[in-house]
Formats: sequence, structure tokens, C-alpha cells
Amino acid sequence: MGKVPILLLLAGGIFFSACNNAEEKPVDVTSIMKDSTKFTTMQWLDTSLDFGTAKKGEKVSLVFRAKNTGDKPLYLYDVRPGCGCTLVDYTKEAIAPGKEGKIMAEYDTNKGSLGAIHKTVYARSNNSNHAQTTLFFSGTVVMGDSTTTGKHKS
Repeated sequence: MGKVPILLLLAGGIFFSACNNAEEKPVDVTSIMKDSTKFTTMQWLDTSLDFGTAKKGEKVSLVFRAKNTGDKPLYLYDVRPGCGCTLVDYTKEAIAPGKEGKIMAEYDTNKGSLGAIHKTVYARSNNSNHAQTTLFFSGTVVMGDSTTTGKHKS
């Protein structure tokens, strides 16, 4: 093997090694939940949202907000939709005292029925009472063009 291929391999190894070190390690929420000194308090600013009316074929986006009212970092975890027609994403990093975190839900009207809908999203956090929070959203789905994709904010 010549000097050039060896140098390329070495440079590539250093590059990929540096990239891996730049990534933040996920927070071990399990250890946080076992240590009551890391509990905090929080307030849900949105627990029930109504997206109004959406046409069948649209995807409806909703945002639930949580405020850290304590003096320790707040962590959201075990965030999941109540059904397969909804996708969720959420703030995964620490939410500093006084700051807000979010749970974003996207409801696919193609996967649900027409008429009034009532859906749930479940979430846990390192709040002092350990309770699972149930967030609700509702609206009405009407017939529409199935090729239309819209966004609704609540």
C-alpha cells in the first residue's frame, strides 16, 4: 500500500471520529427519574387544542407547550400518540427553568374518519408528581380533495 491511500484512510478516520464526538449523548431519563433531587415543576400551557375544520387529505399540525416552572432542567420523555393516525415529535434536550418545550403533533386526516375527531397524545416528564399527562386535540374532518395537504396551527 502506498503513502497516499494510507494518508486518506488516516484522514478519513480522524474525520469520522471527530464527527462522532460532536454529537451530544442522549440524556438518561431513567436515572433522572430515580433521583428526586432532579425533579422539577412544570405547567402545560396547552392541554386541549381544536384545529377547527380540515379537508380529508390534509395533514393538521398542532403544538402543545410546556413551561418549566421549577429550578431544575425539565425533560420530556415517553411522548407518544394515542393512535397510528398521529405522529409526534418533541423537545428532547433539557428545558431550562423559565423556558418552554414543545410537543408537535401531526394528524393525517387520510388515516381517520370523516366528522368529529377526538385524539390524544401522552407524555411524561421529570415533574415532581410522575403523572402521565394526556393532551387532547379535536376538530372536524370534511370531504375534500385528497391531493391537498394543508397545515393548521392551533
